[in-house]
Amino acid sequence: MPKMKTNKAAARRFKITATGKILRKQSGKRHINEWKSSDQKRNLRGYAEVAPEFKKSVLDMFPYKKYLR
Repeated sequence: MPKMKTNKAAARRFKITATGKILRKQSGKRHINEWKSSDQKRNLRGYAEVAPEFKKSVLDMFPYKKYLR
């Protein structure tokens, strides 16, 4: 049986914490920032948790525990 492969796009986009939370980058900060307020941009920093309805589909892309960090 061949090895299962981790979806590398998902490995770059998501972090999985030791407690099992799946984190993603906040969207909306790539371009057209000139017209956004400083408060708006500051609130888009960092990571947000993935919505519960998407957790299973994200975890299906990670077959090995190596990426569950």
